[in-house]
Amino acid sequence: MAFTLKLTDKAPKFNLLATDGISYKLSDFKSSKLLVVFFTCNHCPYVIGSDEDTRAIAEKYIPNGVEFVAINSNSANTYVEDDYDHMIDRMEEYDFPWVYLYDETQEVAKAYGALKTPHFYLFDEGRKLIYTGRAVDNPKDTSKAEVRDLERAIDEYLAGKPISVPITNPIGCNVKWDGKDKHWIPADACDLI
Repeated sequence: MAFTLKLTDKAPKFNLLATDGISYKLSDFKSSKLLVVFFTCNHCPYVIGSDEDTRAIAEKYIPNGVEFVAINSNSANTYVEDDYDHMIDRMEEYDFPWVYLYDETQEVAKAYGALKTPHFYLFDEGRKLIYTGRAVDNPKDTSKAEVRDLERAIDEYLAGKPISVPITNPIGCNVKWDGKDKHWIPADACDLI
């Protein structure tokens, strides 16, 4: 079995605490046409470099019925700045247009097969996976991005077209697994393409 979700897989359920103090389940987002679930954190330079670009993507598509859910699964034992209190601080400072969930046990990251921060998963109305990978080809410096994979996938789906490139390799730092070296990745976690 591949480490990460395969195309057409159903979105794994979750029930996670957000920075607003409310716990959210997958079913709380059932009314959206498309759901973007992305794994992120507080410290990664690829996340920091692309957060404002991700905000622009979210603000562009939220009016079209697309919801965005961010999940931090990084171990706070690896980077203390990835703990829940720092998540709250980050949301208070930046006021991102998504809920920011804390996957302290890392069970959700394992269920989705999160490889990097950031790693994006796009689900259709039936919550089947239709795109996975990166948002852009240069998340560390989005001013140099030449390919906008997530937007292309959303545009194609909303236009009723097949998604031309449904899988890309996410670009970023590896998920920080609890009790492991900060550079460790599971043996069965590899590039998607």
